[in-house]
Amino acid sequence: MVNSSPNSEVEPTRPAQFSGQGINRSVEVKGKKGWRRWLAFAGPAYLISVGYMDPGNWATDLSGGYHYGYALLWVIGLSSLMAVFLQALCARLGIATGRDLAQACRDYCPKPAAHALWLLAEIAIIACDVAEVIGSAVALKLLFGLDLRLGVLLTGFDVLLLLALMRFGFRKIEAIVLALVATVFVSFAINLVWAHPNLAAAAHGLVTPSLPDTQALVIAVGILGATVMPHNLYLHSSIVQTRANEETSEGRRDAIRWATWDTVIALGAAFFVNAAILILAASVFYGGKEVVEQLEDAYKLLTPQLGSAAAVLFAVALLASGQSSTLTGTLAGQVVMEGFTDLRVKPWVRRLVTRLLAIIPAMLIVIAYGEKTNAPLVLSQVVLSMQLPFAVIPLIWFTSDQKRMGEFVSPMWARVVGVLVAATILVADVYVLVTQYDWRLVVIGSITLLAYFAWAFFGRAKPTAT
Repeated sequence: MVNSSPNSEVEPTRPAQFSGQGINRSVEVKGKKGWRRWLAFAGPAYLISVGYMDPGNWATDLSGGYHYGYALLWVIGLSSLMAVFLQALCARLGIATGRDLAQACRDYCPKPAAHALWLLAEIAIIACDVAEVIGSAVALKLLFGLDLRLGVLLTGFDVLLLLALMRFGFRKIEAIVLALVATVFVSFAINLVWAHPNLAAAAHGLVTPSLPDTQALVIAVGILGATVMPHNLYLHSSIVQTRANEETSEGRRDAIRWATWDTVIALGAAFFVNAAILILAASVFYGGKEVVEQLEDAYKLLTPQLGSAAAVLFAVALLASGQSSTLTGTLAGQVVMEGFTDLRVKPWVRRLVTRLLAIIPAMLIVIAYGEKTNAPLVLSQVVLSMQLPFAVIPLIWFTSDQKRMGEFVSPMWARVVGVLVAATILVADVYVLVTQYDWRLVVIGSITLLAYFAWAFFGRAKPTAT
């Protein structure tokens, strides 16, 4: 039973539900020193990093580079800094309390609020999965000439891949995902060398905030949603608990420190990939006569610009990106479902349900849009951005609470930065909604959500954590 009395300094930790899959505290780190200790802790953030370079990121970064050159590179930089900060908070929450973000929402929020947060998290996962389905289907078409509709259907079979991988243990999954991430990283590194980008212009775009027009803001919000993905916050707070660190105050503090470094390094690689996509689009396509609105357009135009090898690397990286994202999406879906509902299901069942929910809208998009899939991909990332506050605000709230975090509570500077990050996301989301859609619907929707959460938090008694 968790002590939830007002006089308690900090609530004790408890085993995470996700440990039912046999991965909680499954990676031994005790007794390891130096670089061996770093390697023991390295891994969780690399699984998270694939979500920061999935096909949805490709669509937003490609649009940004093609339409505005290097001007939106600063958005990727700012979004990546936000991501590092928020994922570090996730690691702190998971290690300090033994709860992931979904479990914390279930335990600390009234049931109606927790149910709403669960629904919103599931919507975000489906939106992300749609992007992965379409991105993988596009990659299969580019590499093997498969029809997009057939490619969408084939993505449903990745549940079999997940089943095979889960049998080898969590460390093996990390290694496979790292290999896929490395494939994406190396592919773009080679393409960047061949593209000869204007490094001075890229540096200027990275440090000079600008939004040329309203459409640039929509793309910027899409980049934000594609980079700081809400379901990754739930996932990271869970899988950092796979490390069997010493269960002492100093052991947890050391684990938080190593997890933070793991986050910085892994998301630094993700920033490179995202920046490389935009820089490649800016250096090769910006200002040209050819229209580059789709991932397929980029593939076709890379051949005359940089050669067929560059185009193949682009497609291989896209496929690796989609498949690695699919693995982490499965884990995230399971963490969210188990954390919010305490309902445990087998990984392949969860994967099948999520993938079917993604395949249906993805198939409808392919049928309706044909090869012009970039616009719905960007929209899916805007949807992710709209879901972000509902994961970010609880995360900041929980990690700023002395009673729940004890000595590991976020320092004052982190609380201030957290409020600024949440406010930035909220303002950007509201502005896009008001300027791009019917403002009356936005007002009605906002009032409805505010009224619901106000009733959930203040109109009902909060549950006692157990």
